[in-house]
Amino acid sequence: MSEVTGEMRALAERLADAAGDVLRRYFRTPVAVEAKGDATPVTAADREAEAVMRRMIAETFPDHGIFGEEHGVERGGAEWVWVLDPIDGTKAFITGKPSFGCLIGLMHRGRPVLGIIDQPITRERWLGAPGGPATLNGAAIGVRACDRLDRAYLYATTPEMFTGARAAAWQRLYGAVRQPRYGADCYAYGLLALGLVDLVVECDLKPYDWCALVPVIEAAGGRITDWEGQPLTLDSEGCVAAAGDGRVHAAALAVLRGTKG
Repeated sequence: MSEVTGEMRALAERLADAAGDVLRRYFRTPVAVEAKGDATPVTAADREAEAVMRRMIAETFPDHGIFGEEHGVERGGAEWVWVLDPIDGTKAFITGKPSFGCLIGLMHRGRPVLGIIDQPITRERWLGAPGGPATLNGAAIGVRACDRLDRAYLYATTPEMFTGARAAAWQRLYGAVRQPRYGADCYAYGLLALGLVDLVVECDLKPYDWCALVPVIEAAGGRITDWEGQPLTLDSEGCVAAAGDGRVHAAALAVLRGTKG
């Protein structure tokens, strides 16, 4: 079996439903915030939502692997591996801003093949899988054309994710686009798939940050790679460039590499 099945899609939707129930219960409440070893915040909502999803996966597909941000890796060498980020954008979550999302990805032999971006407060759910189309709450969506950087709307979560040479590369791109914006977390990728944003460029991401995004962006007709234009893999360094139009994607990569002013 090498294709995403209806049962897998159905489970992904159920996972998003279950995680959303948990997250809505905690949202805009005085939930305690802890700092993880890398100084990023985590809450009981993150941990509970992921635990619920992990139990459901184990019950439905006991031979599948799981790679979660909060509870680690189980059966990482399995043919099918679910990649979970219960709250992508925890800083937004704990400050009451509904730009966070629950990310649910499924990898087949290391390749992302199914993805959900779920915003449980606004109740918006993007889904993508090979063959498309990408959908938002079940309706087909797609990226928009944008052939030049000076016409592009660009998002990144925060300038703090760019350091050293990457900060200089980011500043070149920031100055080349029509409108740069910060602060949307994974929601920006949903807006790109919806045809409202042209570029999302970020660094310091982990597989659970990007795995779910790849099928959504690609099914919507966009491109998402690392900064060298290579497919994202578990060994990628964590720099991501997503675009709705291949022309602006190529132009952005050239600027990031410093081969085009």
